[in-house]
Amino acid sequence: MPQNLKPENVNNSFFDGYYKDIWRQIFPDKTTKAEVDFIVEEARLSSQSTILDLMCGYGRHALEFARRKINVTAVDNLPDYINEIKEKSVSEELSLQCICTDVLEMQMDQEYDAVICMGNSLQFFDEEDVIRLLSNISEHLKAKGKVFINTWSIAEIAMNSFKEKSWSRIGGLLFLTDSKFLFQPTRIETNSIIITDGGEKEEKKGIDFIYSISELESMFNKTGFQLKEVYSIPGKKRFTVGEPRAYIVAEKK
Repeated sequence: MPQNLKPENVNNSFFDGYYKDIWRQIFPDKTTKAEVDFIVEEARLSSQSTILDLMCGYGRHALEFARRKINVTAVDNLPDYINEIKEKSVSEELSLQCICTDVLEMQMDQEYDAVICMGNSLQFFDEEDVIRLLSNISEHLKAKGKVFINTWSIAEIAMNSFKEKSWSRIGGLLFLTDSKFLFQPTRIETNSIIITDGGEKEEKKGIDFIYSISELESMFNKTGFQLKEVYSIPGKKRFTVGEPRAYIVAEKK
């Protein structure tokens, strides 16, 4: 492999197959609506606003924004997700733009009022790629525009919540994980096994890179942002160490 080429991010294919079905059952509709309520209020979005939903998954946020007549662009690398969003937007007669691409390679031709990166997605990238992604966002975000990041793998959470092994049953699928907390760089590497009731088995490997709030703030500063606030309940409760989720808000300087 040429020295200047990085290996493909293992998370790029993590949501294929059965895990895609597990992911859709993790968040109830009321959580999505509460998150969108918060983003709309915090960023002061209206029908004239534009928002970019990075690593949008099956589009739970993008579709909700579109239902509220906010101009949204949904980006994901998985064709199944993008096709599903397109089908739902047609059936509901919603207006939104869908792009299937690697977010690190995306080309943007407009400016946005806000950008969201939800569902722990920023943790899929090492520091070099986080800075690359934030720099691209900064170039296409309007002055005082906001970035919203939802995570449950910052250091202030992961140090307390890490489990080496776990299992659960989600929608008829048995979900087993075997994780290691590693350093240089700090990360959690997880081998997952999904077993169907019929005995089919799917194995996946994923990596969550672990950053402290201070490390994220440094990356924001390097890419033209200022950290504004960190919540545990969006817009209602400020984050304290050990809470299960964080909602990070940064603003373009």
